[in-house]
Amino acid sequence: MSKQQKTQEIEHLNQKFLTLKDQLEKISIEAREWAKKRDKLNGQLRDLRLEILQSRNERDMLNEKVKELKERREKAKTELHSKIEEIEKIDREIELVTRKRPSRSLKTLQEELENVEWKIQTSSLDLGEEKELVERVRQLETQLRIHKKIGQLNQKILELKTEAKASQINAKHCHEELTENVQKSQQIHAKMLEKIAESKKLKAEADNLHNLFVETKEKGRPIEQEFQEISSRIKMLNAEVQREEDKKKKKNENALREKLQNQAREKLRRGEKLSWEEFQLLDEKE
Repeated sequence: MSKQQKTQEIEHLNQKFLTLKDQLEKISIEAREWAKKRDKLNGQLRDLRLEILQSRNERDMLNEKVKELKERREKAKTELHSKIEEIEKIDREIELVTRKRPSRSLKTLQEELENVEWKIQTSSLDLGEEKELVERVRQLETQLRIHKKIGQLNQKILELKTEAKASQINAKHCHEELTENVQKSQQIHAKMLEKIAESKKLKAEADNLHNLFVETKEKGRPIEQEFQEISSRIKMLNAEVQREEDKKKKKNENALREKLQNQAREKLRRGEKLSWEEFQLLDEKE
């Protein structure tokens, strides 16, 4: 191939090179746009996933609280039932003891006991009278113990009812707080499901944009390959042309040097004075 043919091919390839370069630039711009849109959606997706994680943690904390409140409520209910059973048991005991309760009041019996004991301590009694009074003290003490037993049982019932009321209130408060937390948990869970659905939609859109980005990049691969091949061909042709020009230039330089050397030799033959450059040329030749 002649130099002219190579030069013409280089010009043709340069035109094609510029055309392909323009195509690659357009493809690159298109790919960057897809990537930009994809990255924007991925950023929104990351933020949304963080919100989902926070909602899940909040929901789980509420569910754990609900579990704790259920345990507290059940414990309070168990305590309440236990108190009620104990009250019923004491009521039955009171009913049995009440059957033995004296007809006289506690105060009356107490006064009589004090009088009898005072009489024993202060009066001069024979053995029969003293024995009779001691027996009366024993009877009165037995009757008083029944009154005191009933009083103790009633006091115990009062205490148990107070404790049962506290357990009932505690169970009620636990239930109310539990219900409130369940509602909050359900609301958060519903919103979380909405965000999960939105995140799936965003991911599908981001995946689609990524596919478009990949497709665009793939579309540019054959053009880029041809671009590289043309670039290599242009470099090769330019190198060949440059080698030919260098060879021609060297040939011309050698011819000129030979001519100058011959002229210097002729001047020397004629006895003429040589310049330093002419002397060097002859010395180089020799």
